[in-house]
Amino acid sequence: MGIDRTRLIPTNASLVGFGGTRVFPLGSITLSVTVSDYPRQITKDVTFLVVDCSFAYNDILGRPTLNSWKAATSTYHLMIKFPMDYGIEELQGNQVAARECYIAILEMEDHQQTMCIEEQQTVVEPVKELEEIALDESNLERTTRIWTLAS
Repeated sequence: MGIDRTRLIPTNASLVGFGGTRVFPLGSITLSVTVSDYPRQITKDVTFLVVDCSFAYNDILGRPTLNSWKAATSTYHLMIKFPMDYGIEELQGNQVAARECYIAILEMEDHQQTMCIEEQQTVVEPVKELEEIALDESNLERTTRIWTLAS
């Protein structure tokens, strides 16, 4: 995005990537984000965590930002609606661009998944036994099984 790294504020937050790997941000930055066109627009300061990894998107707006805008999202319709002083504004996404991003992310996930498999370590030994637990004391046929450690 062409932002100088000296503008980043150090952070000790960590993220879990879509492939399940832990990602450590380079820092955070607060940018002014304007959505839609004048006069039906909204401008808010948004704090982003900046990561150094290949990804199909330049940024991801999270629930806190969307909630502060009082936005309603529909991934099916590729649309965001948010209230304005003069009514409801809506932003329509681009179906072709969304499909290209989706294909790009699938290709990246395959690569990341391969890396995850190589880095996995066994943390716990496999479970040996199942214990049957009654779900309803008045109906002993209603049970479930849970894993237990073998003794």
